[in-house]
Amino acid sequence: MPKIDDRIVITGVGLTAPNGNTLAEFRANLLKKVSHIENITVRYVGEVHAGVCKYDTSKYQNKRDVRTGTRAGSISIYCANEAFADSGLRITDENRSRTGVYIGITEHGNVETESEIHNISQFNYDVKYWNHYHNPRTVANNPAGEVTVNMGITGPHYCLGAACAAGNAGIIQGVQQLLLGEVDIAIAGGVSESIHTFGIFAGFKSQGALAYHSDPCKASRPFDKARNGIVVSEGGCVYVLERLADARRRGVRIYAEIAGYSMNSDGTHFVLPNPDRQAECMQRAIRRAGLTPEDIDLVNTHATGTKTGDIQECEALRKVFGNAGKFPYINNTKGFIGHAMGAAGTLELAGNIPSFEDNILHPCANIDSLDPECAIPNILFEQLRLEKPVDYILNNSFGMLGINSVLIVKRFAD
Repeated sequence: MPKIDDRIVITGVGLTAPNGNTLAEFRANLLKKVSHIENITVRYVGEVHAGVCKYDTSKYQNKRDVRTGTRAGSISIYCANEAFADSGLRITDENRSRTGVYIGITEHGNVETESEIHNISQFNYDVKYWNHYHNPRTVANNPAGEVTVNMGITGPHYCLGAACAAGNAGIIQGVQQLLLGEVDIAIAGGVSESIHTFGIFAGFKSQGALAYHSDPCKASRPFDKARNGIVVSEGGCVYVLERLADARRRGVRIYAEIAGYSMNSDGTHFVLPNPDRQAECMQRAIRRAGLTPEDIDLVNTHATGTKTGDIQECEALRKVFGNAGKFPYINNTKGFIGHAMGAAGTLELAGNIPSFEDNILHPCANIDSLDPECAIPNILFEQLRLEKPVDYILNNSFGMLGINSVLIVKRFAD
């Protein structure tokens, strides 16, 4: 049993997703199978499906700060403030230097650079029209840094570039900094503003990996036989992490405890996943948590709706759980909200955390005909209420260049 100072817990959650701007709204829509994907027009690409967030930017920022900052920074500010309020904390002179901000991102700066190049193209590329906020907007630490400026935090901040594994990576970094004693409060998670850059849509389209359906809400369909690619979405989810001793001292609600984690690399390809390395990452996280595969109740899959990626993850799951005494339940969140890139792991985790209280597992969405190559046991087509408590949830999040992250959270119990 870990010592109390070695136990890290979640005490606050702040999020924005295409189908909800609070955890309660997001969770309710997952259980009701409510998705929200819409058609938007992207410069040079045309009409595409996308997950768009509609949170109140004025809640924590004035119009000038929204205009001079970045979309990723604005999402981060909204989520961080929501998480902090949810945790019952406020920034004071006593804790501002002991609070760290760790934000996972897929990419950052493309949105601003593309827009600025387009803008000066209207003036014959005269750089005197170049935005003088370009440098602070595009530095890699921007989203985390915007949070510290907005909230008056003076502890460490940085972003973790980990492709679509970034959300989990942000949480893992926050956990490690708490365990090292570098901070007492960690604001940790992931964000993405990807729908505002034409490059990501053009890239997926050129790869034949951009989803299409006559009904945009059915375009994202991981594991379905007719799936044809990714729906790009924006979003964010940030957690407040604390040592258990500090959370107990404050007497606050504890959502869950971090049980284990792992990150590794495929080392084999820019894009194509390696199921052996994905399986290895899950196995290491399970061992770090002091568990066996049989202990895992639910796996939230990374599956994005690409033909190869979904199959490879299912192969990895068979390697980890195929010989166990029981196969965990399997769900997926991208059918509801698309692929929120750097925010994917943290949003998908958030949608499952309430299972620790109500024992209900949310289903997958848009599986009309299961791909035989993805036919693994216990895929959830409808929500399921368990008779026993949900104790452990394993969250997969994998990214380009073969970066893999796995996070295991547990139901908090004294």
